[in-house]
Amino acid sequence: MEAEKNLEYYAALPYEIKITPSPEGGYVATIPDLPGCITQGETRLEVLEMIEDAKICWLEAALDLGESIDEPDWDLYNGRLNLRIPKSLHRKLAESAKREGVKLNQLAIYLMANGIGEQLTDKQV
Repeated sequence: MEAEKNLEYYAALPYEIKITPSPEGGYVATIPDLPGCITQGETRLEVLEMIEDAKICWLEAALDLGESIDEPDWDLYNGRLNLRIPKSLHRKLAESAKREGVKLNQLAIYLMANGIGEQLTDKQV
C-alpha cells in the first residue's frame, strides 16, 4: 500500500540542503529539488532551522495549489563509483595511502572532495 503523499510524507523526505555564505554576511540555504525554497540567517545553525520552516511553507503552498512536488532522487547516488585508471596511477595512490596510514578509498574520497572544494565530515566518509 503506497503512503499518502501529504505534507508529513514530503516533509520527512531527505531533501538536500545547500548552505552558502552570503555576500552581505550570514548564510543562504536552498533546497535544489524545491525551486524557490530559499532562506537566509546569521549563523549556519539559524539558517538550518529556517530552511526547515521554508521547506514546510513551500510544501504547503505546492500542495494547496496542486503542484507537482519533486522527491529527492538519492537512488541515483548510491555511493558507488567504479573507475578504470592507469596502473601507474593506481600504484601511486596505493603508495600514498600506505604512507598516510589510510585505506585507498579514504584517500581517493579525500582527493576528489578536495578537488571540488568540498569539506567532508567523518559521517560522509
